[in-house]
Formats: sequence, C-alpha cells, structure tokens
Amino acid sequence: MITQPTEHPAILEACRALRDRHGVRVTYLPVGGDGRVDPADLAAAIGPRTALVSIMAANNETGVLQPIDRLARIAREHGAVFHTDAAQAAGKIPLDVTELGVDLLTVVGHKMYAPKGIAALYVRSGTRLEPVILGGGQVRGLRAGTEPVALAVALGAAAELARAELADGGPDRLRALRDRLHRRLEEALPGRVHLNGHAEHRLPGTLNVTITGVDGAALLDATPGVAASTGSACHTGTASPVLAAMQSGPPVTPLRLTLGRHTTPTDIDQAATLLTTAAQTLLTTPQGA
Repeated sequence: MITQPTEHPAILEACRALRDRHGVRVTYLPVGGDGRVDPADLAAAIGPRTALVSIMAANNETGVLQPIDRLARIAREHGAVFHTDAAQAAGKIPLDVTELGVDLLTVVGHKMYAPKGIAALYVRSGTRLEPVILGGGQVRGLRAGTEPVALAVALGAAAELARAELADGGPDRLRALRDRLHRRLEEALPGRVHLNGHAEHRLPGTLNVTITGVDGAALLDATPGVAASTGSACHTGTASPVLAAMQSGPPVTPLRLTLGRHTTPTDIDQAATLLTTAAQTLLTTPQGA
C-alpha cells in the first residue's frame, strides 16, 4: 500500500493496522513544503505488488489539494486500486469521479452540513471489495446492518444543496472572504503571518497560518470570541503531524481558520480585529508575565 504522512488518522491508523497485524508493506510518499505529493514520487515508489494507493483530496488542516487525477492515472497504469478521502473536499469544490479517475472515493456527511453518523463510498464499477461488517445483505452485501434511512436522505439533501451552492459561485465567495481575512492579518502583523500550504491549490474556505512569535493555542485562549483551532480535532493536544511532515524546522503551533456557508464579511472583520489585537498583546507581554 502507498499513502502519504499528512493523511487523516482514519487512513494512517488503518495503514498501521494492516502493517502490524497483516504484514502489509506501507510506503509513505514525502510531501513538499507546500504539502503536495509529487506524482513522480508515486511513479518511483509503485510496483507490481502495490495493491492500493490512498491519497486524500484535500487536507483537513491546511486545505491543500492534491493532484488526484495525475496520481490516480499512475496507480491505474500499474494495476493498483486508487482511493481518495474526499471528506474535506466534497461540497467545497467540484468533484467528478470520472475526471479524477479514482476507483474509490469517500464522502462524509457532517463535513457538508449533513448530520453526523452518515457517509458514503463511491465504488467504481468492477472494483471488488470485501465486507468489513459481516451479517445481512444490506448495501449489496458490503456492510451489514439496518440502513439509517433518515441519515441517508439527509446526506442526499446536503449534497443537492452543496451542488447548487457550487454552481452559484460559493467557492469564489469563500475564497474572497478567506483572502480578506489573510490580508487583514498581514496588514496588522506585518512580516509575521506565514501561510502553511500551497497558495493556490487549497480549499477556498481554509486558512492555516503561523504567526511568528505567537503560539496558536495561546492566541485562541486570548480570543474566546473566535471559534477556530490549531489543527485537527483528531490531533488535539499534540503537535500537528501535518505541519511536521511539511517542515524541516522545529514544530510550530499554527492557527487554522475555516470559513463556511454562513460566514459574512462582518464575521471576517470581527475575527481579524479580535485575533490581531490579541496577537499584538501577546507580542508585547513579557514571557511569564
């Protein structure tokens, strides 16, 4: 199996279990300073014994988008199945499984305003899978258990709303707001705000930055009026392994700011004011004071 170190724990822990329990050889492709996988590295690593390649579409911390279409093409040329975790990307950017060329694609409901507890897996016709949960013949024998019909309907409704929003310029609106927030932070903290991830190939509503001299966790503690994080909820209390894989220097505590369907320009300006005021206070307060 081939993956990369900035994947979500849902993938990384599955890889670890396959390695430790079943002896599967797992190869981790490196990522550059911008968080992207180089397709040439996949081409060099893949071989006749490679059964599966799994690379996420969009990173959950930085929003970085991977070149999925190019990676999937390499995998399929070598007879390997290609899976992409599109939990963060679905509903935020256009996704077309035919254009991407993937065999498997994961969608998670609560990331696109559906209730928690529902997800979907796209399976390309002809791709053979074994059931994880044995029992009845639900879901074509792939996952036993009575289906949560209400949740499935909610996922479908959320997908329809997301598709309409994508067609109505939703990504462009979020991108403009994200850049407005970034610009406000840079203007108030000149030379201190550093973007984590690719400047162009990233989700329109995700801004992950490091502010030199300011600890991200301390900044959030000082701004209770802003709902943000220093990384993924799945890595709470630990240094970000995503940024660790991207950077060669000492670990940093970043600031992850995410925008959504209901974010307004007023929200952006209020958040920027609160964050920069708190950051300036922290910068001028002696350590230990």
